[in-house]
Amino acid sequence: MLERDYQPNLIKRIRELLPGCLIQKLDTGYQQGIPDLLVLYEDRWAILEVKKSLKDRNRPEPNQEHFVERLNNMSFSAFIYPENEEEVLRGLQAALQPSWDTRIP
Repeated sequence: MLERDYQPNLIKRIRELLPGCLIQKLDTGYQQGIPDLLVLYEDRWAILEVKKSLKDRNRPEPNQEHFVERLNNMSFSAFIYPENEEEVLRGLQAALQPSWDTRIP
């Protein structure tokens, strides 16, 4: 499987998890190492670096580790690939959901 084949299904799953979210593919050619996807949900955001497999995760492009770590310190950022998808999506959902219970009058 190629990354370009994995990414559309991943985007579909994120949209199902976070209805109404906005997902933007970032221009990785603009700044080397910037992650692939920006996820905006209500007043929160996350950035994901998509890899086709764990094997590719272990060989990141220059600066990818730096940006994922730096952006994770600001909000939520992670490498995501089929082998860790469930774990990362749980973390993404937890990070982007409101931290308070909704009150119904």
